[in-house]
Amino acid sequence: MSTNINVSKKWIPEIVYEDDENGMTSRIPFVMVPKEEKMPKILFMFESRETGEFEPDIEGNPLPIVDMELHQYADMSFLKKGLSADLYDKVRICLGLKSLKEAVTAGSTITNKIRENLEK
Repeated sequence: MSTNINVSKKWIPEIVYEDDENGMTSRIPFVMVPKEEKMPKILFMFESRETGEFEPDIEGNPLPIVDMELHQYADMSFLKKGLSADLYDKVRICLGLKSLKEAVTAGSTITNKIRENLEK
């Protein structure tokens, strides 16, 4: 398994949201990927949180102090390909998801209920 992350130096992914809450992505953010690029396997994002404390800016006005913490978000499809089924399930459970088998069963149940409702 290669740990090399091929990220183009010229293209920077931008996370965007639809203006219409009833849009195609249903409030889930998305990345517009140019034809010549690939969706990154991992995204890095800073969390910015005000501490509640202030310091003076260059004019002496109160400026909020902000803590910054770097987070990493991995594409689950790459983890699924690169990890054993058991380890992949451990990662899913750690993230608050069901095991893959449980998720597939639950999804199948939902799909069957939709089909039943459509047939009525």
